[in-house]
Amino acid sequence: MQKTGNDLANTFTPDERRQLTRLYRQLLRHTASVAAPDDASRLRHLISRLVDETEIKRTSFGFHPIIRNLTTALSLCEEISPDRNMIVAMVLFTLRQQTDGFDADIASEWGDDVANLVDGLAKVTSLYGNRAAVASDNFRNLLLTFARDIRVIIIMIVDRFELMKAINHHPNDRMVQEMAFESLYLYAPLAHRLGLYAIKGQLEDMSLKYTNRAIFTEIARKLKETKKVRDEYIAAFIDPLKRQLEATGFDFEIKGRTKSIYSIWNKIKRQHHDIDEIYDLFAIRIIIDTPRDKEIPDCWNAYALVTQMYQPNPSRLKDWLSVPKSNGYESLHITVKGPQNRWVEVQIRTRRMDLIAEKGLAAHWKYKGGKSEAELDSWMNNIRDILESGESGPMGLMKNIYMNLYDKEVFAFTPKGDIHRLPEGATVLDFAFSVHSRLGCLCTGAKVNGKVCKINYRLTSGDIVEILTSPNQTPKQDWLNIAVTGKALSKIRQTLKEAANSSAELAKEMLQRRFKNRKLELDEPALMRTIKRLGYKTVTEFYSAIAAEKLDVDKVISEYDATVRKSETSAETRSAGEFVLDSKSSDDSADSHARSDILIIGGKNLKGINYRLAKCCNPIYGDNVTGFISSEGVVKVHRSDCQNAVHLAERYPYRIITTQWAGEGSGAQFGATIRVIGHDDIGIVTNITSLISKEKGVLLRNISIDANDGLFQGYLVVGVNDTRTLNNLIKKIKTVKGVKDVQRNN
Repeated sequence: MQKTGNDLANTFTPDERRQLTRLYRQLLRHTASVAAPDDASRLRHLISRLVDETEIKRTSFGFHPIIRNLTTALSLCEEISPDRNMIVAMVLFTLRQQTDGFDADIASEWGDDVANLVDGLAKVTSLYGNRAAVASDNFRNLLLTFARDIRVIIIMIVDRFELMKAINHHPNDRMVQEMAFESLYLYAPLAHRLGLYAIKGQLEDMSLKYTNRAIFTEIARKLKETKKVRDEYIAAFIDPLKRQLEATGFDFEIKGRTKSIYSIWNKIKRQHHDIDEIYDLFAIRIIIDTPRDKEIPDCWNAYALVTQMYQPNPSRLKDWLSVPKSNGYESLHITVKGPQNRWVEVQIRTRRMDLIAEKGLAAHWKYKGGKSEAELDSWMNNIRDILESGESGPMGLMKNIYMNLYDKEVFAFTPKGDIHRLPEGATVLDFAFSVHSRLGCLCTGAKVNGKVCKINYRLTSGDIVEILTSPNQTPKQDWLNIAVTGKALSKIRQTLKEAANSSAELAKEMLQRRFKNRKLELDEPALMRTIKRLGYKTVTEFYSAIAAEKLDVDKVISEYDATVRKSETSAETRSAGEFVLDSKSSDDSADSHARSDILIIGGKNLKGINYRLAKCCNPIYGDNVTGFISSEGVVKVHRSDCQNAVHLAERYPYRIITTQWAGEGSGAQFGATIRVIGHDDIGIVTNITSLISKEKGVLLRNISIDANDGLFQGYLVVGVNDTRTLNNLIKKIKTVKGVKDVQRNN
């Protein structure tokens, strides 16, 4: 039912209505410089329309979605300085969440770019459901959606930042814990990579607060107690430095910054120290106002002044002026010994660099001409490579993503001077995969600074690397212990898996040829039992062992022969797929009695002939059959198209005896094996077994399933009265959704 104006109060609480007005006015002020003239009135009209015509659904945490999205939009303005389309998309996103049929309106009225952003946000939100994405199977899809547009990542980081602030003391502790975990292991690293260090630090602090409030409170209390002492020390450190900089003519600002609570907690855990024993709790930041063309010389001049006054630690010098970080971060870091012999980190940067450090990539929209966009595109392509590889499971992906986002960087160069950023500890092998996946697969080593090195050589910043290759080289299993980057590890795993599958197919063909050379019929159920006897869990593992020459084919054939002989001589171990499943015994030791009501052997006048149904082809009533008189005097009955029967007829034609089924059958059941191939889904197996259970005259005796690469291969042993019943069953199984192929196996 449509709401009236009087019903609007039911949508918002009084506090929310006041908050909505405040947020809207603040958003107008912040977007005045980037918004189109009529953006504000158009958005206000759409929001009013939404409130008037739609029953607003609150979020899983109980928040009003319009309030939540306007809060995120305002935070984007304050933390990021976004472009106009990001703000519009964040506000319009509420329409997409709450109503149907707005997609076309968004594209036509606001442009394709805004529509694509709204679509990306909608896809990300739909993947969450009622639980954190990291815990779900949708995690890969979530990250792939992120990777399509960098602005979707930025919006979702800020949205999570605002959500984390809002859920403090929320009564649903489980949901809060899930959000805290996901924020720490996904959103904080993403914020770090994008240079959103302020947001990253607050996300980490809030995650610690929500997961271990006692620790967080204790560290916060001690920081508060020591604040006066820290302020006095910072003043003592800064005052002489400030006078020297002023005397030199610098236009500057100096700030003191305390480490985040999460960073302090990490250091306490690593060094097993109490907070009172941690001396580098703060850093000093010198921000210089200077023209763009004088930035680097002025930063180094300031560096010279600092190191003249305080003793530097050369090993702690970090030069991100010459080679900025991949997120565009530029700064000069030096650690010096201040008063009371305490180490203090000093960061030197310009006003432009400080804005980039505070607002990350987004600041480059204000300062055009930098390389950060291209560098970030390279990083995004790396993330896509990881996501689209064969790595399985959300936590496996999380590990690779986390590693690629958070590790310190090493800068190595190609002989032509192209720079490649790699995580600390990266090897020659990682460098090769960073250049190109094909180059990585063929890598045999490298010349590092002119010296030949192995693939496991760990690179340091400044190395010049020339990759050495061989056309015969392929990835090895031990490469997984050498590579550290997600891209390299994912490509190595993918290549090894493809090679294993290819080798397994070749091994399977070789085994089939060896069986054929020995005039043996390969019976799949018997082979499956042989594989299990040899200790292999899957068929692929079995064939891979043959391909790697870890398992001798002659041993396989011997075990297979032993399995078949054991099956033939032990009535107690016979399966439903190997023998007639009727009430009369066909025990070999008792010399099976003639059953004239089932088979006519040698003509109607012959009575009392002992026979046995051959296990290589398992004939059932209705098959064309052939009898063979064995050396024991028992007639073995084969299907006429059985390869063993054809072979016996060629070698011993005088032992062949005419055999045919009698009358309309006796109602006895025969064992038949059906091979089914389909998509690896437990629901398919359930549907097939349910179908069989409903079939009249069919009894499921045994089932075995082997899954690989998203497909399953199953062998169903069923008891049926005749070929007509079996053929009807096969036709019905073929209609089950997800089934690709169904065949009688023997």
